[in-house]
Amino acid sequence: MHAFQVRSKRFPLEESAANFQRTTASESNAMRNDTIRPRQQDGFGRMKLERLLSKAACITPLFMIASIEAQAIRPPAPAIGDALPGLSADEQERFRLGKEAFTFELADEHGVGPVFNGRSCVSCHAGPAAGGGAAKFGVRFGRRSAEGFDDLQALGGPTIQALGIGKVGDVEFVGETVPAQANVVARRRATPTFGYGLVDAVPDESFFRLAALQQANRPATAGRVNIVVNLRTGSPAVGKFGWKAGVANLFDFAADAYKDELGVTSGGFTDPEFPGVVLPFARSADGRSVSEENAPQGNQALLAANPVTSPNLPDDENVRKFADFMSLLAPPPRGPVSSAAIRGEIVFGRIGCTDCHTPTLRTGPSEVRALNQVNFKPYSDFLLHDMASLGDGIESPGPTGPAKGSEMRTAPLWGLRFQEAYLHDGRATSLEAAIIWHDGQGRIAKANYSRLPAASKRDLEAFLRSL
Repeated sequence: MHAFQVRSKRFPLEESAANFQRTTASESNAMRNDTIRPRQQDGFGRMKLERLLSKAACITPLFMIASIEAQAIRPPAPAIGDALPGLSADEQERFRLGKEAFTFELADEHGVGPVFNGRSCVSCHAGPAAGGGAAKFGVRFGRRSAEGFDDLQALGGPTIQALGIGKVGDVEFVGETVPAQANVVARRRATPTFGYGLVDAVPDESFFRLAALQQANRPATAGRVNIVVNLRTGSPAVGKFGWKAGVANLFDFAADAYKDELGVTSGGFTDPEFPGVVLPFARSADGRSVSEENAPQGNQALLAANPVTSPNLPDDENVRKFADFMSLLAPPPRGPVSSAAIRGEIVFGRIGCTDCHTPTLRTGPSEVRALNQVNFKPYSDFLLHDMASLGDGIESPGPTGPAKGSEMRTAPLWGLRFQEAYLHDGRATSLEAAIIWHDGQGRIAKANYSRLPAASKRDLEAFLRSL
């Protein structure tokens, strides 16, 4: 039994901004008295109407001028890859230093390898700006049998490190290959990290609320929370990041990628409450540690030749910088919204896409003002859904049960207009193909889409291309 308890029948999921203005009783009476009603043979009524129209003629240009001035002084939305608006000077400096670390290309002496996938974070997260995705794919593998799923850690699983640092003494470190024992192999696109600080700032309880509401209202398509291990506390936490929602927060996301993708291990993490003390990381649910090197193809003996002993770094300084950059990175800006896109969003909801692609979430309290109790629109519930044949087949263990091979986290749709390939493995090269590939809990929306007239399909695509 995990540490969370789901209570249904509470809370609305989000607080929408009201589209009205409150009025006092006297203002309401005045509004009623000013209502124009035609009266037979009533010159006073006609005169009153003329006076109101005259006032409106004078006032309307003033409103227009005020509106134009307000638009003129409104700051532009951040460009793709920019920091969140409204950061303090200290936060802006953290973002700058974080971006510097995120884009820095590491050499062997920095601890890269001995097997790895890139020398900087932008090896995978570069398009269309630092922090984005890439055409580059990672590879996961494992073996499924009657006994269940084995991630083949003894053979270097579950992640392929495709590069090696080369010859060191009598040992040559080369990139890994998928072992013959694997019968499940999955390609995964690198996910963009734009706006991830907002996602990280949503309280865990909000995702339980969302899952409970889905179960109560739409059980056929309801998602579930994935429980993972927080690497600093060792406690259960809600998974939000990665294709399987297998990572709880951006700090863990950075530490895990530093080890798995760049081959750099961190000795521990620091805590402001214990200055000067480096605390050990907890192990993830599959038993792996971000402080232990990836052994090439699982061969631990080869690590004796690794030129930089593990842990490569004594603490989490670089991990914190990576996390700062991602936390303070603005969400992708929305594109132009045409009348077709407006109609398309209605279609999007009507055919059931919003059952999983929840339009709006809300952050909780945060010391960062730009992240404090903010409504944002990722078009994802960040829950696991059973996608049947569309799942990648990889099973990820968790403290309360695994994310099954058929389960995938709902992909956020913001920034879709910057992408050219879709779904976890990039198999879809058009938005229509991405919809048609949906399976499992996505079948209902797919079936509804197939029955749409051509004009509605075009409107839906216009909406998706505006995100």
